[in-house]
Amino acid sequence: MAKVNYILRDKDIQVLNLIVESYLKVGKPISSGYIAQKAQVYVSPATVRNIMVRLEEQGYLLQPYTSAGRIPTDKGLRFYVNKLFQEAFPTRAHVDIPTDDFRHDKGNFHSLLVQASRTLSQYSDNLGFVISPRISRIQFKYLRLIKISEEKVMIILVTTFNLVLTEVVDTGTYFTQHELDSASRFINDKFRGKNLLFVHEYLTKEVPSYRMKFEDLLHKLTALIKTYFHQEEEDHEIFLEGTSKLLEKPELFDMERLHSLFKNFEEKTRLTKLLSEFISLDRVKVLIGSEMNYPEIEDCSLILSHYGYDEQVLGSLGIIGPKRLPYKRIIPLVDCVAKKLSRTISAHK
Repeated sequence: MAKVNYILRDKDIQVLNLIVESYLKVGKPISSGYIAQKAQVYVSPATVRNIMVRLEEQGYLLQPYTSAGRIPTDKGLRFYVNKLFQEAFPTRAHVDIPTDDFRHDKGNFHSLLVQASRTLSQYSDNLGFVISPRISRIQFKYLRLIKISEEKVMIILVTTFNLVLTEVVDTGTYFTQHELDSASRFINDKFRGKNLLFVHEYLTKEVPSYRMKFEDLLHKLTALIKTYFHQEEEDHEIFLEGTSKLLEKPELFDMERLHSLFKNFEEKTRLTKLLSEFISLDRVKVLIGSEMNYPEIEDCSLILSHYGYDEQVLGSLGIIGPKRLPYKRIIPLVDCVAKKLSRTISAHK
């Protein structure tokens, strides 16, 4: 017989929320007697048991073994988190993070991202991460190409908000510095305020119109930018802080999965691709266990947001921790760090 969807009543919601909050604190199955004592209005343990049975039938709770209390499933945690967002608490919660945590030199953008990931880890007691921007998607006001070896070129990009970003590209093609200087002048004269994606798209379409003098150089420049796009896709940088904090909580994880998780942390490219899939324009996004569709982190929750400048989303940041997270505290923390990082970037205009 197909399961009938059951609309939760106020009393059901109260019991579910109490079970989730109690479980997040103690990490053990929660009994009906315990919930009856904690309820804001009188309700008997028998009534609570009946409600718990219905919640279990609907997939919100799980009884790990006979005669035990219940623990929330991923669906139960999701219901709880959604209720938190309905209350709009992230915008009201105060998170005390010293402003000094986000000071940096204008030319040292990476140090700022390291500080942000460290702040996330320190204040959440979990793993903090920040994914760096993709240079190809950032609007620039100045770009310089410098030859550093026979087949290596450094891209120096000054953003429209005055941050200096650098990348080294394995070109596979020989350039003279004179050619790179000519290419830099051409890009700065024609594409100031655009990004490299726009430049590549334009050059791909317009190279045939630049016959004679510029055709060979523009072909090489187009190939250089395309090569960088492939490299950027593979080497997208992620800053991680606090991996040891997860190792200190083995009771919250399947140790075999935890080992696999840390293997992925070492293989940062794979982890970055996973996290990049979840970048969203939502102020804060929460993914719980099986929602990530990634077996190695089914014991985890992921709370992330984005940072940027004006309407540009530069990258994402957040924390990875056990599903038993204090969501009421962690969600505002991630929101606060994202806003502070964005403000710090914007302050350098």
